[in-house]
Amino acid sequence: MLPGQPVETARGTTPEESAVTTHPTVETVGTAAARHRVRVLGDPAGPVLLLVHGFGTDQHAWDRVLPALLDGHRVVLLDQAGAGGFDPAAYDRERYSTLDGYAADLVAVCEELDLHDVVVVGHSVSSMIAARAALRAPERFAQVVMVAPSARYTDDAATGYEGGFSDEDVAELLDSLDHNYLSWTATVAPMLMGNADRPELGEEFTGAMRQLHPGTARDFARATFTTDSRELLTRVSTPTVVLQCRDDALAVDSAVREVAARLPHATLVALDASGHCPHVSAPAATAAAVLAHLPGRP
Repeated sequence: MLPGQPVETARGTTPEESAVTTHPTVETVGTAAARHRVRVLGDPAGPVLLLVHGFGTDQHAWDRVLPALLDGHRVVLLDQAGAGGFDPAAYDRERYSTLDGYAADLVAVCEELDLHDVVVVGHSVSSMIAARAALRAPERFAQVVMVAPSARYTDDAATGYEGGFSDEDVAELLDSLDHNYLSWTATVAPMLMGNADRPELGEEFTGAMRQLHPGTARDFARATFTTDSRELLTRVSTPTVVLQCRDDALAVDSAVREVAARLPHATLVALDASGHCPHVSAPAATAAAVLAHLPGRP
């Protein structure tokens, strides 16, 4: 797509989405929105919700929560680097070797679409990407919502921090990804999804992971599992809602509580959901929690 072409934002909507999207919008976009296959749905005059998917998925990970969020809101979706419809010609391994590159992308999209008072909802590692974006451009963001976040996935014996994994665990995880990506997805995706009584969800997540190029998946995984964002969180002045799940194999209880404790303006919310992907396994509870804590709500 050439810069300046309009993106039809209702493209690829589900029947439920179309029923709620009474005011689909069309944006004239430049390079950032084109690179990330940005879609803008819902009420063009409503407050902005920017939904940012985590590792192993693309913007369609949010499909189940969209019907609840679209009414009265302008919902912006995108594919992060290496995922979904992201332009592969724009992929830069050096840029995406750290989470800062992904955060810069969020800010670029907000600037290009001239978005203000944005509520950015990040899942998993994208919670930390959203925090970085809020630090880069605090004037753009009214609130950060972190879904199943962790600021550091490995334990830190020096501080007593429990991230859920040892350094050796993470090294083995990344080595397995490097050697046999398909086998890795078959093991990791169901573990993260949880909800063993609903195996179709794990299978769906496995399929989504396999849509990624193994090289870009490796880069994102390394940036995810080797980053320590704990100090960074102490500098985030944007009000933040932290959504915590039961039985989350990746964002363990102690790590999620640490996120909330380090943020200067945080609200910790226990979701009635289990596993690491509540927007997939418990979309109604996830959407309700996001809506209940939006800025300006009593």
